[in-house]
Amino acid sequence: MKQENLFCALRAAFASDLDAIAIETADTPVPLHYSWRDLERGTAMLANLIDSLGLPPESRIAVQTEKSVEALMLYLAVLRAGHVYLPLNTAYQAGEIAYFVGNAEPAVVVCSSRNAGWVGQVAREAGTRHVFTLDDDRTGTLLELAALESDVHEPALRAADDLAAILYTSGTTGRSKGAMLTHGNLLSNAQVLKDFWGWVPGDVLLHALPIFHVHGLFVASHGALLNGSRMIWFSRFEPRAVLARLPEATVFMGVPTLYVRLLAEPEFKRKACRNMRLFISGSAPLLIETFRDFRKRSGHTILERYGMSETAMLTSNPYRPESARRGGTVGPALPGVGVRVRDDQGRALPAGEIGGIEVTGPNVFKGYWRMPEKTAAEFTADGWFMTGDVGTIDEDGYVTIVGRSKDLIISGGYNVYPAEIESVINEMPGVAESAVVGVPHPDFGEAVVAIVVGKPDVELDAVAMTARLKALIANFKVPKQMFIVTELPRNTMGKVQKNLLRDQHRQLFAG
Repeated sequence: MKQENLFCALRAAFASDLDAIAIETADTPVPLHYSWRDLERGTAMLANLIDSLGLPPESRIAVQTEKSVEALMLYLAVLRAGHVYLPLNTAYQAGEIAYFVGNAEPAVVVCSSRNAGWVGQVAREAGTRHVFTLDDDRTGTLLELAALESDVHEPALRAADDLAAILYTSGTTGRSKGAMLTHGNLLSNAQVLKDFWGWVPGDVLLHALPIFHVHGLFVASHGALLNGSRMIWFSRFEPRAVLARLPEATVFMGVPTLYVRLLAEPEFKRKACRNMRLFISGSAPLLIETFRDFRKRSGHTILERYGMSETAMLTSNPYRPESARRGGTVGPALPGVGVRVRDDQGRALPAGEIGGIEVTGPNVFKGYWRMPEKTAAEFTADGWFMTGDVGTIDEDGYVTIVGRSKDLIISGGYNVYPAEIESVINEMPGVAESAVVGVPHPDFGEAVVAIVVGKPDVELDAVAMTARLKALIANFKVPKQMFIVTELPRNTMGKVQKNLLRDQHRQLFAG
């Protein structure tokens, strides 16, 4: 069998000097320095511990821990041992963990010590035999036991189609689904991004993203590992601390919220970015104002890209020339990836028309865990994955995301795309950001509602703004109600939780 273990591909790219620094922690009480040899030995010991448990092939190993280098090593060790990694958001509570553990039936659960009581109980009730703890200060039962194991380990043989990870979707519209990603899915995407984003020897990644998600675990970590690049490692994003270390880095990946927070720092100027090669944004839409302000302040143009839990990265604005990066778009399809837009009847749409985005490529997932009917329903007859996103592709192949199909508002028989209205509102003076949702309405079926956040020390007038909108967009798109708030609800990756806004205003027009 051809060796396609993702770990082996990453290990093959480790720096030739194994004693060189691979990861340096930036916000631990004392900076910690991990060499490439440390990564090799640490993952070997953890993999040997996993092997000692006598698990069935491709067992799921569920992990809900705080971000640490040891947590990253655990992920690599699971791949090395040939099992399936199941990262869980650190914000998940007992009911959510119970669902994930019950659905995935992991053989091993790893959690932080402070949650060991309730997580352990949930795991044992679901039949999980092995529960370990791992904390962000290099303590826990997992490391205590791994320290007794050999630091030599032969990686398991795995084929491209073998499972490497299961990522559960957010579940905002029903039961969360486990997207099954293979070694081939993840390796092919990492290799494409290494070339497309121009990774070069000497690159240094400032890593300030969580590692329970595609962005931080796969895109960022794989990128640095596959290039043999040093990482400056933050357990969490703190703008001033990040800013202090930015001059040492060449690559930074963030969600839009992180860029907004950097821009709020007076010391964020071109000097801080003097060695930077690339700023990448994803996981949520980047406001055009943020795009422009960042370019003005830093001298760099953010590269926005588009991906999903089910597919890893799909499209990207160009790396070169930098002038080809277009604000408000996520760029053309990556090499080897197919992207198309079709209507509800499955007909291809011409450039510029809005429709459902469908994709194909070696990065597209194997299906949803134990949901064959759902998997079949999400693929077209000719094998393309229906992303659930709505958007356009222009004559040059640039993709613009208009929104999620579930966010589409049908008001009085007209299709209303929230992103279009949000973009107009966001351009109004004093507006920081906005979210547009549809709620039940007795006459129109659904009514457009806007929730708007003002800039600091700006008092917005909802009535005046609504009147202004009537001169800018069609009347059926104008919000029936507008609310001024201090902030929008977001998940840990910075995405606005529109389901919560819909629920909050569902009874607005009742009766």
